Amino acid sequence: TSGNIELGHASDTTISRASAGVINVEGAVVKTGGKETIWMPSNAMRPAKTNPCASLVEVDSGGNSGPDLQVLDFDASTDEFAQFSVAMPKSWDGGNITYSVYWIGNASTDACIWNLAVKALGDGEDINVAFGGAVAVTDNSQSSATEILVSAESGAIACSGADGDILYFQLSRDANNGSDTMSADARLVGVKIFFTTDKTNDA
Repeated sequence: TSGNIELGHASDTTISRASAGVINVEGAVVKTGGKETIWMPSNAMRPAKTNPCASLVEVDSGGNSGPDLQVLDFDASTDEFAQFSVAMPKSWDGGNITYSVYWIGNASTDACIWNLAVKALGDGEDINVAFGGAVAVTDNSQSSATEILVSAESGAIACSGADGDILYFQLSRDANNGSDTMSADARLVGVKIFFTTDKTNDA
């Protein structure tokens, strides 16, 4: 809803809610808690120690002097893994996260299945623990091997974390799943992580 809200006796200060989740003070938008994103490029990840994906490789975009891409390749027939970590901001609410995969396929319209598993760890917690259950997202390759592909946002991944935790991530391609039908390596460009804040800053 829209309208003005009086703050105490400061009737000369105009506070308005222009739309759901947006608050303006004297015409300036005030940051509130809500959905945020973190971009994690492939060059900030590493092949896992067990069943690793291929090492990071730089790919020339072609003959048009376009951007070079650094990618991690995931096999078409064997499940392979990469890992990365993020120290979460104090403003994170400790709740569920979701993700979207940025990648390159081959010149087909076949499906590729990605999985992401997470473990939240804080001060004094043991790192010798298993990842939580992985959540899958499926995306299709397109008619070109030089197109950036962006998956839909995944379902929720439970973290049971707290502000300031480190989230350890393990990303894989579910290549031995019969529904993963793309017959070429999947080239990972990066992952976008979605999370929710319940504070306006990290103070």
